Amino acid sequence: MSALGRGFAALLLIVPLLACAQSAPEQYQEGKQYQLISPPQPTGNSSTVEVVEAFWYACPHCFHLEPALEAWLKHKPANVTFIRMPAAFNTSWELLARAYYSAEELGVLDKIHEPLFRAIHEQHKPMETDQEVIAFFTAHSVKEDDIRNAMGSFSVETKVRRAKQMGMRYGITGVPAIIVNGKYRTDVGMAGGNDALFKVVDFLIKKESTAAHGK
Repeated sequence: MSALGRGFAALLLIVPLLACAQSAPEQYQEGKQYQLISPPQPTGNSSTVEVVEAFWYACPHCFHLEPALEAWLKHKPANVTFIRMPAAFNTSWELLARAYYSAEELGVLDKIHEPLFRAIHEQHKPMETDQEVIAFFTAHSVKEDDIRNAMGSFSVETKVRRAKQMGMRYGITGVPAIIVNGKYRTDVGMAGGNDALFKVVDFLIKKESTAAHGK
């Protein structure tokens, strides 16, 4: 066989392989491991991929997700902006959303976030009234006047209201839930477990990163 014939034969072998590669299904499928958000929601910074965790302090599944989440945060892609968003589905949930944003407002999230989870789920302390939340903050070296003022502030109220609105726009019906770049929603159930959840999240981040570079 001539060199030209051999080259043509090799090309015939390569073309089907390329076709198979192009048609190969993605590792995770829309409608199975994640869902599309329609319409897509705007993010705070278009130059990064935004990852939002919707959670509730009183949710045991959110509490049990924390170790996997913290492990992922240590190695998250450099182009990712991570945001925690306390869910505020109803009035009773709004109290703990207000607690989160108050801690953020006062700059004490580092000494409130994990201990508040543990107080509810390991120490079984009720956090169902303003006074119980205030008592928790004061026990962690936050002045009572400071936490009272923060919980009643316009800034915190605005953030709680926005969290409630975004929960509806994202189509969240339960927590924990993860939103990637305002376009995709996934959760532990869809992904198949806590560790599997962040594999799906990394897949969606890569998907969005590739799309951004392709623009």
